[in-house]
Amino acid sequence: MAEGMRPFRLRGRGGPQKFGVAAGSLRGLLRKGCRLLQVPLAGSRLCLYEDGTELTESYFHVLPPQTELVLLGPGESWRGCASDIEQFLAAFSSQRDAMVEAARQLLSDEGAPRRQKLLADLIHNLSENILAEERVDDEKWFEGLESRFKNKSSYMRYSCESRIRSYMKEVSSFISNVHPTARDAYKGIIDLMSDKLKSVKYNGCYFDRREEEAARLCTTEGWFSCQGPFDRDDCPCKHSINPYSNRESRILFSTWNLDHIIEKKRAVVPELAEAVKTRDGREVNWEYFYQLLFTVHNLKLVHIACHKKTNHNLSCDKTKIYRKGKQNHKIS
Repeated sequence: MAEGMRPFRLRGRGGPQKFGVAAGSLRGLLRKGCRLLQVPLAGSRLCLYEDGTELTESYFHVLPPQTELVLLGPGESWRGCASDIEQFLAAFSSQRDAMVEAARQLLSDEGAPRRQKLLADLIHNLSENILAEERVDDEKWFEGLESRFKNKSSYMRYSCESRIRSYMKEVSSFISNVHPTARDAYKGIIDLMSDKLKSVKYNGCYFDRREEEAARLCTTEGWFSCQGPFDRDDCPCKHSINPYSNRESRILFSTWNLDHIIEKKRAVVPELAEAVKTRDGREVNWEYFYQLLFTVHNLKLVHIACHKKTNHNLSCDKTKIYRKGKQNHKIS
């Protein structure tokens, strides 16, 4: 296979047959798919089989190999697995019209998007080994991972720790931008934050389904839901995933982002540096900045398609930048 080419499983809107197609770009995959399925290129597009999310070029490049995709011709739509359910009912039900109408009504009211996702997730994971935790019980899930990971939670915990460590590294490296007279104070705050992160094992339990604190971000047995763009009530596509279910889901979950609502680079870290510089005898409330940088107080788990990468135009709470009253630096 040529360098940069990756394999995908492709199917059309009208049938269950899947084809293996390799491509190095979204445009290339679209062209090959249209030729293979005899669909006109103009007006065609590709989306995820699982939930109907339409592909963009940037999203294409983070998809894991063998992701199942649907090729849509002009005017066609795909709502995820719910579309397959409707086709199944239409083809095999002895009371076709009544069954299809009942399914359509079920998926048309205000709760429809969530029902669609529940059906899609159920079908996608029905035969998967979600409950397996140890490596010996689901060897395929661990393919490509180091042998030191003996269970799924240990890898998920490590993955979360790595993300949080990278944030700490960014905060530490910002010291070169801090005013020279404030660098010692800034480093002191970094040390306090680092100590607290070590005491909670870099918040790795957030993605560990065996820890109680994981309930803050996920539900029973490892389900994670996209918390959507910060300026909307919810994720518009109702994205959800269980990275414990199979290798493909585990890889795809690595593309989900932890999004800082008040942005780390644009707002939180520069505000911390400014607070240290202009403290004028006041004590910087480092724990407030710690919350914004490293905890779910300011972090949301979002599908890559829902990650708003433009300026959030949000700033730190000025009333919380400095401590009120006398406090010490004891790590809690």
